[in-house]
Amino acid sequence: MEQMLSGFQSDLSSISDEIQTLQGQSIAMNIKLKNRQSVRGELSQFVHEIVVPESMISTILETAVTERQFLEQLHELNHKINFVKEQSFHDSKSALDVRDILEKLKIKAIAKIREFLLQKIYQFRKPMTNYQVPQNAMLKFRFFYEFLLANERHVAKEVRDEYVETMSKIYYSYFRSYWNRIMKLQFEDVADKDDLMGIEDTAKRSIFSSRPQLKNRSTIFSLGNRGNILTTDLEAGIIVPHAAQKSDTKYPYEGLFRSLHYALLDNCCREYLFLTDFFMVATAAAHDLFYMVLGKALGMFLKELESYIGECYDSIAIFLSIHVVYRYQVIMHKRGVPALDRYWETVHDILWPRFEYIMQLNIQSIKETDPSRLCSVDARPHHITRRYAEFSAAIVGLNESFPSERVNRLLALLQGEVENFVLRMAAEFPQRREQLVFLINNYDMMLGVIMERTTDDSKESESFKELLNARTAEFVDETLAPHFGGMMTFVKECEGLMERGQADRLRKDEKRVTTITRSFNRDWKKAIDDLNQEVMTSFTNFRNGTSILQAALTQLIQYYHRYQKILSLSTYKSLPIRNELINIHHIMVEVKKHKPNF
Repeated sequence: MEQMLSGFQSDLSSISDEIQTLQGQSIAMNIKLKNRQSVRGELSQFVHEIVVPESMISTILETAVTERQFLEQLHELNHKINFVKEQSFHDSKSALDVRDILEKLKIKAIAKIREFLLQKIYQFRKPMTNYQVPQNAMLKFRFFYEFLLANERHVAKEVRDEYVETMSKIYYSYFRSYWNRIMKLQFEDVADKDDLMGIEDTAKRSIFSSRPQLKNRSTIFSLGNRGNILTTDLEAGIIVPHAAQKSDTKYPYEGLFRSLHYALLDNCCREYLFLTDFFMVATAAAHDLFYMVLGKALGMFLKELESYIGECYDSIAIFLSIHVVYRYQVIMHKRGVPALDRYWETVHDILWPRFEYIMQLNIQSIKETDPSRLCSVDARPHHITRRYAEFSAAIVGLNESFPSERVNRLLALLQGEVENFVLRMAAEFPQRREQLVFLINNYDMMLGVIMERTTDDSKESESFKELLNARTAEFVDETLAPHFGGMMTFVKECEGLMERGQADRLRKDEKRVTTITRSFNRDWKKAIDDLNQEVMTSFTNFRNGTSILQAALTQLIQYYHRYQKILSLSTYKSLPIRNELINIHHIMVEVKKHKPNF
């Protein structure tokens, strides 16, 4: 039994060894299989990438470049060329076998692509061609240029240079023609060096003066609907010259400036995006290529602009043009096109100095205005102050969207000279009351115009409010004085004595109190009617006149109330005349009759 079990154990041991041997052989066979599969896969991929199929050869040689199959095979050809280059670095023998055929296919593809792209570029040169059509066609085959750039740089440069030269001439010719034609649509009656704010249309001239009578300047200093080019008309279609000539339509300069630069903006945006897409450039390289295409046209724009602006005296047109540029810069940045930033800065460098120069001319013209040389002067708002009000409101309103400190400084200087001019004009009136009426009428008019077109808290409106309130208060006292001057003087004197603790000195004025009271009782109703007549006929603005009348009547009631308060002091309490005092409520009832209904 023991021998049998020992034999059985020996058999089991041999079986275990055999199993381990078989397991080792299985693992080895599995590794060999995986290695063979891996080699087969890589070799298959290698063969696929290096072999040039017959279909590729026939397509590259015979198929038109516009066909989809050609583009697909061109992608594949480009891949094989790059693959073979990579294998050449590893001294692959098989790469040498296909290098010649790939080189021949590359040369053929480059020739066909070059011919196709140059033909598309030559299409731009045909008269009346919409160049966006061939551009869009080129974008569909943007890989062609990428292929040239990767495989034959001098051909890619030839195509790019041909495009740059062609488009540069086209843009220059287009914009040159458009500029010349559109500038013929400007209003014939434009501002000149004599159209300044302080130059008097009807100034006294000597018989030896050869200066001609100047034209009406009202439109030069007012905005009107010209501001629409910054809102509703900012991105409106460009002006079509032949259509405008047919309808005999004329435009102010800023309208022509907007149309020219909107055409420029639109074309530049499209061109910049095309260049970055097709020629695969970005940042500095994109800017350089863009200026190679449009530099000549932009140079022409700047030259013509500088020539015109150098002789322009329409400050509102120039200021509107400045703000058109601000807004077009924003539009281009929203479109992701920074290409014209340098151009816009140069335009501002042309426009700003001219605007400041014209502003200084206007300031100087007002400073030099001599009231004694003006014809008849009346209390109504002067047309020079109206010009200022219209102009200031226009500039302040436009400046709110893109605030400029240099504009604020110029407006402050202009306002200072206008205020001095108004005071010089007022000095021409002999009576202080007439001077105050003139000042109030002018301040009220200027304040009304400025507040209508700007925000209520502008510096100009706040300044004129203060001036108007100060002169109105003085006018109220000046108007009340002829009718109630005795009572007003008495009240001020008594209140002064009381403040100084000298109330005992009031006893000597008992007779004066009697005279003042009886005079007031006799004349107060007629005086109020006279006040109403005087005030309402003095001021051109009915609302302002009514407001001043109410201020005068309110002041009268306050003086009378203070007068009654003084007479209630112990010094005057026993005076019989106190019984004759009119009840203040009677006066208030009479005053209410003159209260406005609005």
